[in-house]
Amino acid sequence: MNETAAPFPQPSPCVAQCQLDEDDVCIGCRRTVAEIAVWSRLDDAQKAAVWQRLRALPPPSRRTTCSRCGARFHCGSGGQKGGCWCADLPPVMVSTAQDCLCPDCLRERIKGRAP
Repeated sequence: MNETAAPFPQPSPCVAQCQLDEDDVCIGCRRTVAEIAVWSRLDDAQKAAVWQRLRALPPPSRRTTCSRCGARFHCGSGGQKGGCWCADLPPVMVSTAQDCLCPDCLRERIKGRAP
């Protein structure tokens, strides 16, 4: 067996949410348009390399709407350590009936709970 070959057949990372973002990266599987175009011609070792790159990416962010003010914002990115921007703020619980709050509303919520 070839030393660079993957130990098993590599499935497609496609999750059937096919749409390219402004950088020509699929918002579903996070492959580049170039990786998508050549996927069927890659051998298993090359597919495994794409999978390795995908697994090394930080968790995807999502665009959502603030349940308090209605502003659109990104949840899950923008933080100083690569995670969500809210991880850079003091922790505060948001009601489970609400989705994420936008940066302004969350900062206001934190200020309102300060001693």
